[in-house]
Amino acid sequence: MRRREFITASLASAAALAAAGLTGEARAGAVSQSPASPGGRRFRLNYAPSFGQFKAHAGTDLAALVQFAADEGFTAMFDNGLMNRPPADQELIVREIRKRNMTLGPFVLLADFNNKNFVMRDKDVRTALLQKMRDGVETMKRTGVKQALVVPGRFDESLAWEYQTANVVENLRACVDLCQPAGLVLVLEPLNPKNHPGLFLTKIPQAYQICKSVNNPSCKIVNDIYHQQITEGNIIPNIEAGWDEIAAFHVGDNPGRKEPTSGEINYRNVFKYIYDRGYQGVLCMEHGQSKPGREGERAVIDAYRACDQF
Repeated sequence: MRRREFITASLASAAALAAAGLTGEARAGAVSQSPASPGGRRFRLNYAPSFGQFKAHAGTDLAALVQFAADEGFTAMFDNGLMNRPPADQELIVREIRKRNMTLGPFVLLADFNNKNFVMRDKDVRTALLQKMRDGVETMKRTGVKQALVVPGRFDESLAWEYQTANVVENLRACVDLCQPAGLVLVLEPLNPKNHPGLFLTKIPQAYQICKSVNNPSCKIVNDIYHQQITEGNIIPNIEAGWDEIAAFHVGDNPGRKEPTSGEINYRNVFKYIYDRGYQGVLCMEHGQSKPGREGERAVIDAYRACDQF
């Protein structure tokens, strides 16, 4: 499942739930206080299913989806489309997450795959970016979710790469000057050029350099392990090299972007490394499933249970 398809599906699901008059709520928290899962214990890391992950088991009711995830031992959830939900749904999600002392992962603030926004030195573009940041701050205030995902858009073939990098840094500095006082952290996501050709940001070292240049604690990285397996591989050493600028993770196996154990990535070792480093953040389960329906959902849960053994 590609990122663009995942986000589109998330937004479509959000619209369907809103049309049905359903609501939801969330916050950044700690460990679930729900009963231990059928697997015998809660997960060691904050693996976060999306609100569409277990619909064959829990349906589409937001509260039921949170409860199912908690009962299975998950201590977090994520919602790419959170910003686009009605405020009442956002508040409900927050309530249900808070009841179980769970964590809600980063929402998508800006994932523009078509425009050359951050790479440009343009007053109108800067104005539009800052307005988007203000919208993100308002979502943070309603939900308490303090991380917002940003994809810096497409590169410009007519402009030298060094100028584009400088423009990205300057635009991000303006954005975080607005976000930091409110407590919102922007997490930059590199995406692989095979699935998303033409995008500016593709590698963790590139994102690391940008974060160091911005030099603000409100500019960090979300490391999507699926994308980085395709782009650069060497997963654990590259996580180590970028560790001090990584604030969140996305999970998906390669090939196919399905659950861990469905592809080539040794997720048990990756998760153990992240756990041993003392990571307290969220690992968003941004992937599909290798089998359909309830069987496929159970396979996803079993895969995380198998990889969480360390």
